[in-house]
Amino acid sequence: MNRILILGASGFIGNALYKELCSYFDVYGTFYSNKSFAKNAHFIRYDLDYDGIDEVVLQVQPTIIISALRGDFTAQIDAHIFLTEYIKTKPCKLIFLSSANVFDAYSSYPSYEYDKTLSESIYGKLKIRIENMLMRLPQKKYAIIRLPMVFGNNSPRIMEIKQCLKEKVPIEVFPNLVMNTISDKKITQQIHYIINRRKNGIFHLGSEDLIHHDEFFTEILKSMNFEKPLFKNVYTSNFDRFLAVLPKDNKLPKHLATTNQETLDFISGKNTP
Repeated sequence: MNRILILGASGFIGNALYKELCSYFDVYGTFYSNKSFAKNAHFIRYDLDYDGIDEVVLQVQPTIIISALRGDFTAQIDAHIFLTEYIKTKPCKLIFLSSANVFDAYSSYPSYEYDKTLSESIYGKLKIRIENMLMRLPQKKYAIIRLPMVFGNNSPRIMEIKQCLKEKVPIEVFPNLVMNTISDKKITQQIHYIINRRKNGIFHLGSEDLIHHDEFFTEILKSMNFEKPLFKNVYTSNFDRFLAVLPKDNKLPKHLATTNQETLDFISGKNTP
């Protein structure tokens, strides 16, 4: 049985992955501030800024490491330098959760798995640097998972929307942003499949269709029975700007494909996997 270590298992996506995988594999996870996870013997406290990731990895001896780390960028880089060196000589694979932001310097079209990465943001540059570390390894040693905007009932973006509604302040939307989306539920199913089938390389796990940011948020608010929400339109360009990762070369089976409507249905509770 695979022994899986999820770095950042107390976060939104990391915890969704833990819940999906723990019934099928020997799964361990790290947490930082949420003390409720300390009651679970499979959770290990890890402070990205002060603790050595080597101690956690050597304690668990995983065959698969899933990196969903957040926090200080320099500390993230240091942790992944150790991880890439570790998996070079160990029977271990690293699944790295990356982002559509590795393409945020491009704006005229959506991006596919083997397009050249280029970012203007600090966050996107961080993801590119870690991706490049992994791509120097044999391909069987890693899977890079590039994600678009991720939504779920308890996702940070949905919680922010609810907070804005509570405080009666405008919700920022970007009318010229063309994007794709995915739900936390669909991500966990897709990564489960990648693990089971021993897939490797680069994957774009987003909906196969595109939608404008403001249109998607309007639909979210409709599902919450807010027909006329207060929006603040933010224009970053005079033309449509794409920030979307579409699958082309490494497509998953049709039953694992997703759409923006399916993401909306997950948020509203109309569709449960």
